Amino acid sequence: MTNYSEYQQRREQLMAKIGNGTAIFRSAPMAVMHNDVEYAYRQDSDFFYLTGFNEPEAVAVIAPHHEEHKFILFVRPKDPEKETWSGYRTGVEAAKELYGADETFPINELNEKLPGYLKKADKIYYRLGRDRHFNDTILRHWQNLIRVYPKTGTGPIAIQDVGTVLHPMRLLKSTAELEQMRKAADIAVDAHNYAMKFAKAGQFEYQIQAEIEYIFSRNGATPAYPSIVASGANSCILHYIENNRQMQENDLLLIDAGAAYNYYNSDITRTFPISGKFTPEQKIIYELVLRAQQAAIAEVKPGNPYKQFHDTAVRVLVEGLIDLKLLKGNIDEIIEKEKYKHLYMHRTGHWLGLDVHDVGVYQWGENPQNLQPGQVLTVEPGIYIGPNIKPVEGQPEVDERWRGIGVRIEDDVLVTAEGNEVLTAGVPKLVEELED
Repeated sequence: MTNYSEYQQRREQLMAKIGNGTAIFRSAPMAVMHNDVEYAYRQDSDFFYLTGFNEPEAVAVIAPHHEEHKFILFVRPKDPEKETWSGYRTGVEAAKELYGADETFPINELNEKLPGYLKKADKIYYRLGRDRHFNDTILRHWQNLIRVYPKTGTGPIAIQDVGTVLHPMRLLKSTAELEQMRKAADIAVDAHNYAMKFAKAGQFEYQIQAEIEYIFSRNGATPAYPSIVASGANSCILHYIENNRQMQENDLLLIDAGAAYNYYNSDITRTFPISGKFTPEQKIIYELVLRAQQAAIAEVKPGNPYKQFHDTAVRVLVEGLIDLKLLKGNIDEIIEKEKYKHLYMHRTGHWLGLDVHDVGVYQWGENPQNLQPGQVLTVEPGIYIGPNIKPVEGQPEVDERWRGIGVRIEDDVLVTAEGNEVLTAGVPKLVEELED
């Protein structure tokens, strides 16, 4: 678990960036599974990043300009009757002591107390979210202060999305964060390695899922996202989660499963032959995807534009698909006009951290986001030749022998000062490692 001094350092860093502004963060709501049954609670990532507080119905206020209170928490008060049904609450007094707040209040006092932390701010930093009622609350307070601005000459004259300030901070992982991410990666590596040994023809996809998620749970982790266990032609469905097919001889099995540990996520995909041997066509497609991934990972290093590893993967894939006569034409034109997208339809990666698709800008207008040490991203090229695939205009029909082959290979890669570190390298991916 991250030391609470780290949360304080993050708040201080944010305070330095917002100056005389006030930042407001709302906790995540409880999500309902059905009727009156709720999902296990998962805190909003921005809220957790700054506080470590893991309860709903809470608001965090960061007010660096305030004389006494720089960090304020509004939380649920203790309630023995409700706690009997729904679990213990930290409460107002303990929240101040445990989470380092300068002041804490019951959540029902928010409307009364919040104006005191806004009236001397020059700007409100708040991300308009899906909680429309709370959005309206913030806007109402702001409008009230704007109304008296001509008389006082003080108060916030604008609202800025706090993500524009906070998310560049989240993009660069600290030593403590990387410790959690390595643990999440190690747990997922163990699960994938076991799944490769366990899987065999005749089993159902959900049996593999159960083994993977058992290993997550046994190690104090949860699934980072719905696990994808896709055999046969199901491997051509990018977000396949039914996991209910019985696996057959000569199937490929694509497993995309990551672990969440102390809120930090891993994200791994491997594709391997159920019967221990690739068919000739499967092997050709697999080796092409692997070459693309290896070339892309080599481009993950400080100073390179974020998009460079994607562009590298695309070029390797397109060159290979032309050689296989699955694409035809000029390589540059195919890439420019995206005539490969019926075979490879997604980007080659995304930021990774507190969210699986983590926050952070990929490009600043025409200017690239250059990679920096401390960033973590996925590298995950693929080829998906669905059984009913329709080529884009001007591209060849796909021969039957290729249909139903889907391959994706994904690793989590840390940008280091020297280049990169593959956090998930412990799962084999070379052909000779995957075949019996």
